[in-house]
Amino acid sequence: MASNGSNLSPKPNLKKANLMDPHSIKHLLDESVSEIVTGRGYTEDVRLSNIRLLVGTVIIAIALVVQFHRKKFPENKHFLIGCIALYIVFNRLLQLIIYKKEKNAILFTYPLPGSFNSTGLVVSFKLPRFSDLYTLAVASADPKSVSANKAVHFTKSVTKWFTHDGILVEGLFWKDVSKLIDDYSGDSRKNK
Repeated sequence: MASNGSNLSPKPNLKKANLMDPHSIKHLLDESVSEIVTGRGYTEDVRLSNIRLLVGTVIIAIALVVQFHRKKFPENKHFLIGCIALYIVFNRLLQLIIYKKEKNAILFTYPLPGSFNSTGLVVSFKLPRFSDLYTLAVASADPKSVSANKAVHFTKSVTKWFTHDGILVEGLFWKDVSKLIDDYSGDSRKNK
């Protein structure tokens, strides 16, 4: 009797990246890092993202007000100058937030529930152009805090985590990221 294939188990959802596109690789690794960190009990802190969205909304509102203002140019010269100044100020504020606070961060977290640590994590990356070396760093969200641990990082070639078809070997990547989080929190010393 021929089998119709209904008893075959479905293939797991494999994560695949275009190995010729560094942005595809970076996006897939960053997404996986977020899953791993939140899977370890950390809750994502989206306050900075919300502030960026709010500032961006204000910038768009200023542009819309200027675009659809009822008066024509010579009459609304001072109004336009004021709106342009506000537009520049809020754009600079947005750039300052990105440059000073966010940098290369993938994820900001709150502290683990029930832990004595009062700061969350900042997980950041570096994947230089024309390089296969991916650097992942874990640091304290508040480095000046008394409970902040020393920042840790590792650098590995992305070829260690992908098959030749571009499929992410999640077990290897999970192990490396988990070890990095353990190194930051000091769990690796407790387990030895």
